[in-house]
Amino acid sequence: MRQLTRRELLAFAAAAAATPLLAWTTRAQERAAGASPLAPPVRSLLESSPFVYICPLRADGHESTCHGEVWFAWLDGNVVVITAHDRWKARSLAAGLDRARVWVGDHGTWKTLTGRSDAFRSAPSFDARGRLVKDPATLARLLAAYEKKYPAEIGRWRERFEKGFASGERVLIAYAPLPA
Repeated sequence: MRQLTRRELLAFAAAAAATPLLAWTTRAQERAAGASPLAPPVRSLLESSPFVYICPLRADGHESTCHGEVWFAWLDGNVVVITAHDRWKARSLAAGLDRARVWVGDHGTWKTLTGRSDAFRSAPSFDARGRLVKDPATLARLLAAYEKKYPAEIGRWRERFEKGFASGERVLIAYAPLPA
């Protein structure tokens, strides 16, 4: 895991100072019961950020060379995305590589005409375990979230997502944060 930046530490400290001790105890109990292991500032960022950057992890725990900014929704404590079945996120799951690293925030495209940008690496990150989701109700919730998050773009994608999911050309992936 990377070290938190000064800004992230200050945000975390401010949240901690504003949170009663009882709430911290409750969060510890929630984590013990299987709730999200993420710190409140990261969860808050997941609720407001337009993008996450996802990188599948190899069997040895190292990052693959595939990174990318993607649309997502934070649903039930999972980062949920839809992607074509032949894209790297889906292919890595099919190959049994279910761990990924997720960065939260908008840092532009990682791959440009002049090379690659690692700006996303300054964002809060966490490791997660991915799994395929075949539930049409989850797709409906994802698309409802996309309607709110990406109102200008979803019109061009909604039908492709729905038809692709129905045909198997697109898959839903839920990334559950792993404890640090």
